[in-house]
Amino acid sequence: MSERSVMTRLAVSAVALLLAMTGLGFRLAFLHLGPHEALRRSVEANRRWQESLPVRRGTIVDCRGEQNILAVDRTVKHVCAEPERVVAADAVVRTASVLAEHLDLPTDSVAVRLNRPEASYTRIKRYVPVEELGALRREDLPGVFFEDARLRYYPQGRFMCHVLGFVNHENVPGGGVELSMHEYLKGCPGLLVSRKNALRQELYNRRDRYIPSVAGADVRLTLDQNIQYAVEKALDGVMEEHAAKGAWAIVQRVSTGEILAMASRPAFDPNRFNEVDSQDPFKNRAIAYVYEPGSTLKVATIAAALNEGTVHPDSVFDCENGAWWYGNHVLHDYKAFPRLTLADGLKKSSNILTAKVALTLREETLYRYLRDFGLGGPLEIDLPGEEHGILHPVSSWSAVSASRIGIGQGVAVTALQMLGVVAAIANDGCLMRPYCVASVRRPGGVVLARTEPRVLSRPIRPETARLMRALMYRVTEEGGTGWRARVPGYTVAGKTGTAQKPVAGGYSSTAYIASFAGFVPADKPEIAAIVVVDEPQPQHTGGRVAAPAFATIAAETARYLGLPPARERRSLVTVNREERAGGENG
Repeated sequence: MSERSVMTRLAVSAVALLLAMTGLGFRLAFLHLGPHEALRRSVEANRRWQESLPVRRGTIVDCRGEQNILAVDRTVKHVCAEPERVVAADAVVRTASVLAEHLDLPTDSVAVRLNRPEASYTRIKRYVPVEELGALRREDLPGVFFEDARLRYYPQGRFMCHVLGFVNHENVPGGGVELSMHEYLKGCPGLLVSRKNALRQELYNRRDRYIPSVAGADVRLTLDQNIQYAVEKALDGVMEEHAAKGAWAIVQRVSTGEILAMASRPAFDPNRFNEVDSQDPFKNRAIAYVYEPGSTLKVATIAAALNEGTVHPDSVFDCENGAWWYGNHVLHDYKAFPRLTLADGLKKSSNILTAKVALTLREETLYRYLRDFGLGGPLEIDLPGEEHGILHPVSSWSAVSASRIGIGQGVAVTALQMLGVVAAIANDGCLMRPYCVASVRRPGGVVLARTEPRVLSRPIRPETARLMRALMYRVTEEGGTGWRARVPGYTVAGKTGTAQKPVAGGYSSTAYIASFAGFVPADKPEIAAIVVVDEPQPQHTGGRVAAPAFATIAAETARYLGLPPARERRSLVTVNREERAGGENG
């Protein structure tokens, strides 16, 4: 072998050995340093912590402001644990026992959730009031910690529940102002990106990002807690006295459309929304229940005819002694009347008279007035769930439709719509948009939104409205169907309603809707109200069932608002003095 060949082999061997040594060095470095770096990065990642910061939802108050809080966020805690730490400390049995005792939970189920050595997080119980955790904190349980949270709280339980609605545990609103004003109320959650030590304590000097929460805006309602209380108490009374299936009522300021009270039965506790076993109690019947109004709608028909000049208060109609055949259908009055003036026909709530009044108008004219009074469409109240009601176009009317729609059959309304008709008459013919929200303010006091009164339509002239007020005042005089709605010291005007509920093929002979809608004082109206009672038993007329509840509400509201009492006055229209007591048709 030549010297050159030997030198070549030595060089190749040296390079191969150098490469091998270099590879071995890299391998040793990786083995010694790599796992520590990987471990370091893993620990760093585990300690890195990011969470959305709780935000205070806006407060809801009544028209009096912060002194009457109706809905507010409450600071609470989620009780949580790190099962791996509990298991490592051999404390599963004791920790489960203590947690179960303080949180009123089954010990076995808590132990199962804790005895998971591979788990780093579990939530034992959500939304625990802070004041209930003092004793548990002092136990100093290993691996147990508390997360900040907020819970919607309604201090007065089911009071005003349908107007307020509720917020579930995922901060999703369900109905009422909570839903309609959610964009204002919800606020903006903050963000925290930081690191924690092994004890889950934040390392403040390692905080990467902190964006504070922006609290939600506060909502002030037009509703008055004191008037609302009177309304709810009256509804509870009528439900009990008449074994009713349901009842609802609204009180509205005539000149502005502000809702001063709104309530519905059955009700629910928004603090316990998840314990309700059906959707029925969640329904705000005042705006979402559609029913045939019956005789209360007669005021719209008569107002339209007076405004058109087809009748006047002294117009006399043949009431056919209680049974009138028209269009191959018979229409009955609750009592046989021979002849009545228009004024007396409204007072006695004659179906036949009002049907004949409706026929003095063209069908298109009657339809237009009912639309202008707000029927067949929404009144745009600032609450979710408002129904439009039912008012079919004239093209679908039958030969007898006008005579039946004019007395409140074959047409369906909400209580809010029917109250709008009465309030428009009280307000010189101006139909106002009803509203519940007065203003929205930031916590610092900056006004974000304010509701102003708005006229929706002017169905009748002021002079017609004044005449209608006088006619409706007579309904509450002795001999009128609504005499039980009278309030001592005040003049009351209104109209009763007793409507058979529609069933397949006709109308029920046992199920009725009883109602009364009116305003106080009659000559200078300030407030309008409606009371509707679903299937009262055994009495079922608006005069006997709904009118007394209206009187209770009107009396307490008028006195609370300080409305000046008025002396009883004589009617402003010609009357038939041969009146007899009675009158329960409406």
